[in-house]
Amino acid sequence: MSQKCNVTIIINNISDEKAKVVKKSLEPDNIDFPDGLSLKVEKIDNKLVFSFSNSGNMGKLISTVDEVLEHANLALEVIK
Repeated sequence: MSQKCNVTIIINNISDEKAKVVKKSLEPDNIDFPDGLSLKVEKIDNKLVFSFSNSGNMGKLISTVDEVLEHANLALEVIK
């Protein structure tokens, strides 16, 4: 039996421009996700919200969250 899990990560006080760059930088990674795993990225007010949903392997969820945050951080560092 697989566990179901939702993870929400919020980056506060992010400009529209920075949010757009981060979202665009993640587009190639948001293709061919493993079965049971999904990611939704949206700008809400001054926040960038990452919503992960998993109904499969928890290890894949952890790895995916880590990878997405690394890529988001790299994108933010590049545009400083």
